[in-house]
Amino acid sequence: MKLKIAYSPCPNDTFVFDAWAHERVPGAPRLDVTFADIDVTNGWAEHGDSAYDVLKVSYAVLPWVLDEYALLPCGGALGRGCGPLVLTREPGVDLTGRTIAVPSERSTAYLLFRLWAADVVPGGVGNVVVMPFHEIMPAVRDGKVDAGLVIHEARFTYQDYGLHCLADMGEHWEDTTGLPIPLGAIIAKRSLGAETLQLLADSARASVRMAWDDPEASRPYVVEHAQEMDPKVADQHIGLYVNEFTADLGEHGYAAVRGLLTRAAAEGLVPPLGPDALHFP
Repeated sequence: MKLKIAYSPCPNDTFVFDAWAHERVPGAPRLDVTFADIDVTNGWAEHGDSAYDVLKVSYAVLPWVLDEYALLPCGGALGRGCGPLVLTREPGVDLTGRTIAVPSERSTAYLLFRLWAADVVPGGVGNVVVMPFHEIMPAVRDGKVDAGLVIHEARFTYQDYGLHCLADMGEHWEDTTGLPIPLGAIIAKRSLGAETLQLLADSARASVRMAWDDPEASRPYVVEHAQEMDPKVADQHIGLYVNEFTADLGEHGYAAVRGLLTRAAAEGLVPPLGPDALHFP
């Protein structure tokens, strides 16, 4: 019997899960893999009756799903110097009352943006519009929106659109908290039971370490699903988002997750977390 898992085709996810998905991790459960954008997997997790046993989701969605799903202590994406960016056509734009495009309102990027705006845009931003990630930079370039919130490989490509980085949400987060940036989480159904949940965590951790030990082994899987991404950009992507927190959240990782969701709850952006919500298993 295979466990149903869904994660994105982004290089960091395919790098992390390559060994496990291709049954090279001894003793790991077999996987039935579906590729989906994180905004889609967020929705599946929130729906409450998802067919998926394991999902890659945004940390921002955890307050809505932790009754059914447990947060695995590994396999996800946290880091430093890898936060979302706010892009504009001209430098130094005042965003008060302006229209901002975002890829999702159920994303860590969105929470970081709202926390940043609460600190530095006292008049408040104007309209927030959700649009597919790949449409955001062209929309800013073409003047359809005043600014755009972008993630992942856009850090390396936004200048190709003639855009300017108004602010780095990750820098703001790190400067104000000293903690890494919590981006993507791996969650699994609590109904699988503690023993299976621990096996999933062990398998994810082993898969990460195998990828580090032999990066070339994962390259065909990464390239196959990288959506025509430049190989150098894919390598930069992996370098930013696959790190020690992917192998184990640890004290600082858990502090970052709880810190983000606690601050977001104080702003009314998410429901408050219970005291044991992040406990594993």
